Amino acid sequence: MRKEHVRKIIRTYIIITSGASIGFLARWLSGKFSLEFNVILFFVSFLMISITWEFLNFVNNRLNKVFPFERNITQRILLQLSIGAVFALTMRYGIYKFGEPILDFKLDSLFMASTWVLYLFASLGLNAIFFIKYFIGRWKESITHTERLEKEKAQVQFDNLKNQLNPHFLFNALTSLNSLISENQQLASQFLQHMSKVYRYVLQNKDKNFVNLQTELDFIKNYVFLAETRFGGALRIKFEISVGAHDQAIVPVTLQILIENAIKHNIVDHEKPLQIDVFTSGDYLVISNNLQKRKTVETSNKVGLENLRSLYKFLTERPVIVEELEERFNVKVPLI
Repeated sequence: MRKEHVRKIIRTYIIITSGASIGFLARWLSGKFSLEFNVILFFVSFLMISITWEFLNFVNNRLNKVFPFERNITQRILLQLSIGAVFALTMRYGIYKFGEPILDFKLDSLFMASTWVLYLFASLGLNAIFFIKYFIGRWKESITHTERLEKEKAQVQFDNLKNQLNPHFLFNALTSLNSLISENQQLASQFLQHMSKVYRYVLQNKDKNFVNLQTELDFIKNYVFLAETRFGGALRIKFEISVGAHDQAIVPVTLQILIENAIKHNIVDHEKPLQIDVFTSGDYLVISNNLQKRKTVETSNKVGLENLRSLYKFLTERPVIVEELEERFNVKVPLI
């Protein structure tokens, strides 16, 4: 914060020095002043511009409290410009009223008239800096606010997606469990244990932005057990994860959503097994399945992948990549 304040002061006085230098150059080109006297006027100009700047800065800060832009932006700008103009023209009158007698020559009327305009425009220019700063600040706030709203919207949509997934998953799991109870009680017991671990993970991590990939993989093994038990040999899920990727992060339940998405949109049959491959490629986790689309998908609202994309857009610069090839469907999720 202190360094930024110092940089701000430096920038301010670079601008002031530039203004005084323009005046020095204009007087030098006019040929009416000696070099020594012009140097004196340069320092006087520097002092006057500094005083004007500090005064206008004080006025700007004071008006921000008693008459902020939000109350009436047009009146605020006109009021600040009027105060600045009165101050600048008063300063011009005082300087030339008491300074001209010490000159050993008479300043011509054109030069004198131009100084009124110069002082007026100097005030307008300095006030313009405050106005530009205000509008740029509002613009940045607007962008930040919009991005925050978009992120919150993406998070809500993703949470809704998970909430929609859970009842659908629960219905299928309970249906499978009901069949197992009469057919294989030991397998039914294992099925129930894995099912409880799935829901425990969802409850423990539903409010987190990230979990490391190893945690997600440990969770998804329980889900895979349930899915493979339900479909038998009609569903095959294979994992090939590089060792270095285990400590990278991912949004919780991403894998469950994408595997469930593949199952939901494709035929899962013993004659046409669905093969889902989960593997790492660079900084991406790839979920790839052979493409054998269902003609109709009852529970699809066609926004699941889009919601996932929207959420990841605010978490990393690398996008979620969706590829539909002739025989494969790939979703590449950036590891964070």
